[in-house]
Amino acid sequence: MTPQDSTKNTPVGPRDSSKTPRYAGRATYALLPELHEVGHADIAVAGVPFDTGVSYRPGARFGPSHVREASRLLRPYNPAQDISPFEVQQVADAGDLVANPFNLDEAVQQVADGARDLLTRADRLVVIGGDHTIAYPLLRTMAEKHGPVAVLHADAHLDTWDTYFGAPVTHGTPFRRASEDGYIDLTASAHLGIRGPLYGKKDLDDDARLGFEITTTDFIEEHGVPAAVERLRARLGDRPVYISIDIDVLDPAHAPGTGTPEAGGMTSRELLRIIRALSDLNIVGADVVEVAPAYDHAQLTAVAASHVVYELISAMGRSKNLQLENTQLENTQRD
Repeated sequence: MTPQDSTKNTPVGPRDSSKTPRYAGRATYALLPELHEVGHADIAVAGVPFDTGVSYRPGARFGPSHVREASRLLRPYNPAQDISPFEVQQVADAGDLVANPFNLDEAVQQVADGARDLLTRADRLVVIGGDHTIAYPLLRTMAEKHGPVAVLHADAHLDTWDTYFGAPVTHGTPFRRASEDGYIDLTASAHLGIRGPLYGKKDLDDDARLGFEITTTDFIEEHGVPAAVERLRARLGDRPVYISIDIDVLDPAHAPGTGTPEAGGMTSRELLRIIRALSDLNIVGADVVEVAPAYDHAQLTAVAASHVVYELISAMGRSKNLQLENTQLENTQRD
């Protein structure tokens, strides 16, 4: 396929599964074209096969390929958001970013450099991990482009701890480092789905100081999804929003294939509903991380993660349409 400028042509969508079976051919995300085939994309989907930052079960380095395999079954029209996300915007698979598996500091720099390079060929990124360490360099690139961003972090864990075995950069510390480095809007960031034991009550005090408001799974159980959405929307406001989703935000019944599972999590239905309800926000980027295939029987976790990515892409498409409509309305009013 000859590269084309997607800003001047109809977006190239997934290959036709009525002509080639879904299980045949290369497993790009949702059977989408590769980035080099379209030249420029509104959204690039990239993998980061890296898990040197994990503290318990390894294996998330195989997450990107596992999620891509599960995404073969996705279809082009999303009825829940009433959008065909691959028709209203060019979405392409950018392959994997290189990350040194033996040098964590170098890997962090490589992810930042790779994301920065991709943003010269795509307007927004959706990244499939890999462990949650990668959120730190990704937030660096987001802040370079947008200034400090509002972060919606869906996870069982806070990931704002200071060090682990003396290491300042691990999958449990990315949001502390990002907050300290000024990448996060301290007035507009939120955790979703937090649960389980902590090292101490001071963890919560540190977390609030670092800029996060917490919506727990207990809050969702007691007050429901609509109340959780209202709480998140009030916190995130109209800032540029980066969404970071650790798949362990889901209960192990829905996502067993992950590195640090915690009982009492959200259902996949609840998480998808919340993403859909935030589709009018200015979502500038996202990641979905911590899928560990070795613990994932029947692709339960990969299926959930592939649908989360799909809803994020759909939400970005709706957000783009709303922004265009608002611009057109403002131009009409001025005329």
